[in-house]
Amino acid sequence: MATAHSHYPPLESKLIRIPAAWFLMGSASGQDCERPVHRVWIDAFFLAATQVTNAEYALYLNSTGDTPPPFWQDENFKHPQQPVAGVSWFDADHYCRWLSQQTGRSYRLPTEAEWERAARADFEQNDFPWGNAPPQSLPDYATRWQTGPEPVARYAPNAFGLFNMCDNVHEWCSDWYDPNFYATSPERNPRGPELHPGMSERKSSRGGSWRHHVKVSRCSARSSIPPGFHYADYGFRVACELSSHI
Repeated sequence: MATAHSHYPPLESKLIRIPAAWFLMGSASGQDCERPVHRVWIDAFFLAATQVTNAEYALYLNSTGDTPPPFWQDENFKHPQQPVAGVSWFDADHYCRWLSQQTGRSYRLPTEAEWERAARADFEQNDFPWGNAPPQSLPDYATRWQTGPEPVARYAPNAFGLFNMCDNVHEWCSDWYDPNFYATSPERNPRGPELHPGMSERKSSRGGSWRHHVKVSRCSARSSIPPGFHYADYGFRVACELSSHI
């Protein structure tokens, strides 16, 4: 099997333009932290069509000399087209900063609101990117994700052309996590709460995980862990400011 250190891809992932729109964020039937359902405006932005792969992350490691994630040489995680797994939030943020320096464009992690807008596409309040049918209805569901994440983009994308939006690995978002943030969230381009004394220092994440019993999350499902953790089912995809992408 090829390793993550061969077959280098182009520096930048394929980007999908997410149109500006209002959408209903959250779920009345999900976890408490997904309530209340509230109307949010998101400006247009770019989001990578796929999660950052091992092959892409290898370019960053070779350029910077940074320490690889703990599963870098594990046979279940090292295929070049698998999403890089085990990166901390800080690792993902450093990658975005590095990619910005290399390209002259403004790369970053998406906000929770941007991620949910992109996952839903224009199908408001559906549970999943494809509708409301359960994850078990997906092709080959029972045989996927046996020992780790699968190579990206193997199955159909959502309506915006984004792959693996609610499966494979949890995806880091830029926001600090507050389970009660939706009650006071701004209407336009919310970027999460300010970190304050007494607040749990966790970063938000979105999407499902190969490790979970149900492998695909709902579009509105929220998760979080401390930003320094290296979990085997955590990866990320990059966002890019519209104005910086020529």
